[in-house]
Parts: sequence; C-alpha cells; structure tokens
Amino acid sequence: MSIPTLEEVARAAGVSRATASRVVNGSPSVRVEARESVERAVAQLGYVPNRISRSLVTRRVDSIGVVIAEPTGRIFGDPFFAEVLRGISAGLAARQMQLVLVISQSPEEERRAARYLTGGHVEGVILFSLHGDDGLPEYLQSNGVPVVVGGEPPRGTRVSYVDNDNHGGAFAAVKHLIEQGRTRIATITGPLDMPAGVTRRLGYHDALRAAGRTPDADLEESGEFTREGGQRSMEVLLQRCPDIDAVFAASDLMAAGALSALYAAGRRVPEDVAVVGFDDSIIALSTQPALSSVHQSMEVMGRELVSVLLQTVDARDHVLRRVVLETELIVRQSSGGPQTGKN
Repeated sequence: MSIPTLEEVARAAGVSRATASRVVNGSPSVRVEARESVERAVAQLGYVPNRISRSLVTRRVDSIGVVIAEPTGRIFGDPFFAEVLRGISAGLAARQMQLVLVISQSPEEERRAARYLTGGHVEGVILFSLHGDDGLPEYLQSNGVPVVVGGEPPRGTRVSYVDNDNHGGAFAAVKHLIEQGRTRIATITGPLDMPAGVTRRLGYHDALRAAGRTPDADLEESGEFTREGGQRSMEVLLQRCPDIDAVFAASDLMAAGALSALYAAGRRVPEDVAVVGFDDSIIALSTQPALSSVHQSMEVMGRELVSVLLQTVDARDHVLRRVVLETELIVRQSSGGPQTGKN
C-alpha cells in the first residue's frame, strides 16, 4: 500500500505544494477556500505529516518530557505512577504528541536529564516526586522550558502544578476513624522532604485538633511510599505504642505493609486496629480485608498535567497555573465498612 505524499495532497486540493505545506503546518496565511480544500484532501487520502520534516519548519518537536525522581522499582511497582502515566499518555495522544520518560535516581542523572531537556528535544516537561529543595523546575524555567509539577512544588518555587487535595483527603480519613470511636490513632507519613508527605501529615494533625485532641509525636512514624516502608513504620509504632487502635497510612502501598505488620503481631483488622490508606489504587481491593482509602483521580491528574503544560506551551507565557483535584474517602472493611470490599 502506498503512503500518500504532500504532492498528492496538493494535486487533489488544486493548490501548490507550498500552500499545502502551509496548511499542514498550521500557518494562518492561507485563504479559507484553499485551507478547506487541503483539509478535505488530507482526510480523503489519509495523509499523515512527516514529524521530522515538520519540526524543521515549525521548530516544534512534538514531544513532552516526563521526569520521575524515583528508583525504577518504585516507578514500575507503584500503581500511582502507572495510572498517572496512563492519563499523561492519553492526553498527549489527543494532541498527537509523544511522551519521553526520564528516570532520575541520582544527582548525576538529574544533571544529565537537565542537559537533555534544555537541548531542544522536548516542548515542555512534567516533573514528579521532587524531594527537598530540588532546583530542577526553576532551572528548566530559567532556560525557557515550560514546566508543570505533579503535586505541590518545593516550597518557594514559582511553577505551575496539578495536585490532589492531600490535606482534605487526610482530614477526611482521620475524621472517619474518630467517628468510628478510635482513640489512639497513629499515622505513617510519607517522606517529610516531599510536599505530599508534609501536607497529609498536616491533615492528620488538623483532624485531631478539630476533634479536640492533641497530636502525639509518639503516634507518628515516617517512611518511604512503599510496602516495606509501611511495614517497618508499623512495627516501630507497635513497639512504641502497643495500644494503637487505628492508623492512617499516607499511601495504599504503605497501608498494605502496615497490614502485614499488624497480622504478624497478632492484631485483627479492623477489630483491634482500623486502617485507612491513600490513593484508592488497585491495591485497596487486593488486601485482606479490603482497604479503606482516600480516592485521588490519578488518571485525571495525568490528563490535567498535559492540559496545563500545553496551555503554557501554546501561549508561551509565564502565567502560574494551579489545579487541585477533589479527593473522596472510600470506606471498606479495613476500617469497619462493608465486607464486600466494593464501593
């Protein structure tokens, strides 16, 4: 089967090759009649523009970089990243753009990534899992690369971002545990050098204070957003405060690890200890019992990240765009909800 060429499009439309090229590349300097003729010919012939040739004309590369500053094991083992990447991929496909995944696990890899991303290979960049005062967002922006961060950016960084309501979700989870009559409510926070870990911990504190309770540092333990991190933190909490009767974990993976530690210690869930996670990922329905969890729209987050980034790319402006998506607590058996594990 032959692949239609631009020359064939021009002949079918009754215009010059130059005119057909201007229409295909989005130039506004074409008469309406000629544009419509070319668009009809493109549709009839099934013509697909050559991206390499077009990029030489438009100076656009039609690729978006996605940087995740985490080990590969976590990226491919955590449903959060899979769902967000699904949303990003779908959003880019709608614009016929490509995703370039960059995994940064060390300062040297981040420097190499920064050189690549500022080298004209991508139209813009989506950043995930920034730790501490990571300077990559500001570095990219100062070099003219549009940037949007998944989650809150590092403190003091003026950059567009898309996040879920971490504070509201954590608040709802702890409020639910209080309403269930739990009195010794612990939390396993995420890393406290990440805004998500800090904000979910703050939601935990605020829910306790709203109920007239004083946060107790002995009931808090931080860990990585992993199953192993949750299990280790739960073991520490049980040794320190054996009378715990509830725990809010800052991710579903951490909550699954906490369940393992509780069972190993002979604690029943939810009879002895109620457990709530955060993400409402596929993991929440695979644990025994099914896990209560704060639902965050991960695929929607991915699509919104693309939308916000491409607004900046298209406008070529410096407007700060901030989107915070709603969260919702889904109550299942691990905190006293229905035994079916269904929403």
